[in-house]
Amino acid sequence: MALLPIYTAPDPLLKTVSKPVEEVNDEIRRLIGDMFDTMYAAPGIGLAAIQVGVQKRLLVVDVVGRGQEGKEPEPLALINPEITWVSDHDATYEEGCLSVPEHYADVVRPAEIEVEYLDENGKKQSLHADGLLATCIQHEIDHLDGILFLDHLSALKRNMILRKLIKQKKLAS
Repeated sequence: MALLPIYTAPDPLLKTVSKPVEEVNDEIRRLIGDMFDTMYAAPGIGLAAIQVGVQKRLLVVDVVGRGQEGKEPEPLALINPEITWVSDHDATYEEGCLSVPEHYADVVRPAEIEVEYLDENGKKQSLHADGLLATCIQHEIDHLDGILFLDHLSALKRNMILRKLIKQKKLAS
């Protein structure tokens, strides 16, 4: 498998809406493997295809992760995910993002969701998620719709973080 470059804000690609996966084939399965390798190496708990420059409705998550003492990884790939239900109650998590390195903020989202998606074999699946998994899936689906977690923040906070990211990019080049 290969490690893929992760695009960072304010790259305009991250604001585009991803297109549905037409066919689950070996190319998509290879991309899923590369995305898991990239996510674990970063390290992160979720990654959307658009974050690695692929404009397809595909995401990978593993909120348990690799190498946590006494816990086995729980990798999950969601192709063409669609949230079909959200709970009435909310949860707040401090979110970070591989595309917004070293910045974190509290984001309020529905505490529970149901999501339908295709698995790596092209079979339709349904999942009820709560806690960190629900937050992570919603965060990654936002990416597929061109939304960053920064877009859930006040304009003041969002602009402050974006200015820092632009400054970091200039210093790095």
